[in-house]
Amino acid sequence: MASDTVANLTYMLAPPDGSRPYHNIDADSVTGKRARNWDEEAREMKIENLRGKEELYKLDNAGFQYGREAAKHTSFLNDDEIEREYYPESIDLIKRVTGATKIVIFDHTIRRRRPGEPDDSPQKRQPVPLVHVDQTTASAIARVNRHLPPTEAPSLLRRRFQIMNLWRPISHAAVDWPLALCDFRSIDVEKDLVPVALIYPDHEGETLGVKHNANHQWKYMKAMIPEEFVLIKCFDSILDGSVARLTPHTGFQDPNTPEGTPLRESIELRALVFYD
Repeated sequence: MASDTVANLTYMLAPPDGSRPYHNIDADSVTGKRARNWDEEAREMKIENLRGKEELYKLDNAGFQYGREAAKHTSFLNDDEIEREYYPESIDLIKRVTGATKIVIFDHTIRRRRPGEPDDSPQKRQPVPLVHVDQTTASAIARVNRHLPPTEAPSLLRRRFQIMNLWRPISHAAVDWPLALCDFRSIDVEKDLVPVALIYPDHEGETLGVKHNANHQWKYMKAMIPEEFVLIKCFDSILDGSVARLTPHTGFQDPNTPEGTPLRESIELRALVFYD
């Protein structure tokens, strides 16, 4: 397809001394860099445009699923309004797409690309130019215990649960720095994924870094508009190989982006997804 593209994607290089990888969530306000003990490498990868064939890619086979439904909330300027207005409609959307019975949205991130500015606070988040997965098994279980009362968490952890991101552009089409997703079926989960400690000002989380594998099959939806969304599976408690467990993803600079294209703006919600 003519709108497939080839771009440099940034992968992780694990610490050569075998130490536990870590990085800080906030960049240094002076250097613009996050403290960490691992390196990265850029690899040129083909990224297939799924527009017109997105129905073939589902949460349980590929690890992600596209859809079209306009949000009623469209300003995305005030966190309280987002929680009050966008969260409830998103819970309804996720339930309808997945068949889940209980959804708990535990946070959201607005990303607006600002060239030359440091990504040093939650109010200044930018597209992430690094292949990653948001959760590990340990951090997914910790999320349930952190966000659900102790009277509920143990029984919920005995059932199937997932962590998903609901991602959509805001304001205009995401032509600048679109989102690329790696088909789970092309991943070697034993060799490609590396747990990374994520250091927040007040606590520690854990994500997965991703090492390069030439077999990775990268996909995107060209020029996604605010009326379109993608659900991205970050964790699934079914670990027997019968369903996709997770989705490596990254923002990327498409070399075919026209000059003067509006800078990317997007929102992602992160949700605990439970099934009866």
